[in-house]
Amino acid sequence: MKAPAPKYAANDGVIAAAQAALGDMLVEATDLVGEVNLTVDRARLPEAMIALRDGAMLQYQALMEIAGVDYPERAERFDVCYMLLSYTRNHRIRVRVTTDEVQPVPSVTSIWPVAGWLEREVYDMYGVLFEGNEDLRRILTDYGFRGHPQRKDFPLSGFVELRYSEADKRVVYEPVQLAQDFRNFDFMSPWEGAQYVLPGDEKAAPAPAPAPAPAPAPKAEEKPAVPEAKGAPTPASAEEVKEADDSVKPVKARVRKPKTTESVEDTGIGKATPEAGPEPANPDVPQADAKKPRKPRAPRKPKGEGEA
Repeated sequence: MKAPAPKYAANDGVIAAAQAALGDMLVEATDLVGEVNLTVDRARLPEAMIALRDGAMLQYQALMEIAGVDYPERAERFDVCYMLLSYTRNHRIRVRVTTDEVQPVPSVTSIWPVAGWLEREVYDMYGVLFEGNEDLRRILTDYGFRGHPQRKDFPLSGFVELRYSEADKRVVYEPVQLAQDFRNFDFMSPWEGAQYVLPGDEKAAPAPAPAPAPAPAPKAEEKPAVPEAKGAPTPASAEEVKEADDSVKPVKARVRKPKTTESVEDTGIGKATPEAGPEPANPDVPQADAKKPRKPRAPRKPKGEGEA
């Protein structure tokens, strides 16, 4: 690479600058696993976001993501987390507020318009309400969907199921009807030595008893091992292979006379040059049918010549 990727700025001094900019709006500030987390007052969230965006030592201009977290055992069970990025300082922080199913969270669409769709995702998945969002509708599930899928008390099968009805010519919603109850699977492969009969195997016919193995034939006199070709696996030792190679006599090539070509006539091509003589007879054409070459005619004399 011509230029390496820029490194993120260190967290040194970020919490102190946030405490100075937010004041009593800041509920808690932590620096864990290399990330600064700021918990602010829910009612004053837009004011805190403006302070983080315009602060001299902060300057978090971009809202990257809004995420929800569900803790059913708490009174305010939901965390709404805002991921902010500073372009000028190349640094990220997380801002968090808490709420429940009833109390709304102030919308930050007036600060970052992109928050409109992000708040709709959190509302669709968790049911968190955002006050000030003028288009708070579902964005991931269907309009008639019941419940919020990311809540930890949401049933795995859902509340309703949908199908296309040929009678009504439309998609209809019906109560969930499971074809079978949920089963517990141990995920043990039968090839790994399961010690029980798999469902359906009890219907199979018992396997026939294996036939007795034939008696081994009497051993004949063992012949000496014949080494195989070079490079092939062989039970013979290296000395036996060497003796077998030495016992093979070299075979000389039977060459009577080397074939050479001294002239063009030896190749059977024909004339060496166009002036070398007539073209040899074609062996594919019988000599009786061969046409004799015509004699060249004498050039005609022009009229008027030779007449006295």
